[in-house]
Amino acid sequence: MTDRYTEFLAGERHEDVALYLTEDVVDNVAALADRDDAVAYDDGVVLVVDGEKGRGVFQKTTGMAAMEFAQEAMGADGHVDRDLAGGDCPEAGDGEGHDVSFVFAFTEEQNEEVGGLYAEGAVVHAYAHCECGASYSERWLCE
Repeated sequence: MTDRYTEFLAGERHEDVALYLTEDVVDNVAALADRDDAVAYDDGVVLVVDGEKGRGVFQKTTGMAAMEFAQEAMGADGHVDRDLAGGDCPEAGDGEGHDVSFVFAFTEEQNEEVGGLYAEGAVVHAYAHCECGASYSERWLCE
């Protein structure tokens, strides 16, 4: 694992975003896995990059604006794996395939004034898109 990835999951890189990309959206995942800011998984790669650059990469690879996608995904609760490399689609059970195609994530600093989860510590915001077309989200405290 890269230091950037570990630091991101720990809530120490609020200026960065994390992208999980599979071959559904990127032709050559293996080439991405060789990057210094990448963590390879069997079916994809997680990149942790500067926020502006990451939003651009997200839009280029998925064809969607990152924050518009996040807004859409907030409409459905689902489970996103804590390593950002998968999840459980809320539409599962309909007989279709339900593997994650991509994930967009960022962290937010602890904010006691906001209350709730944010008062307890830094929070990961993760937004996933399933191969079935459904989008969903989950938030949790950083490790």
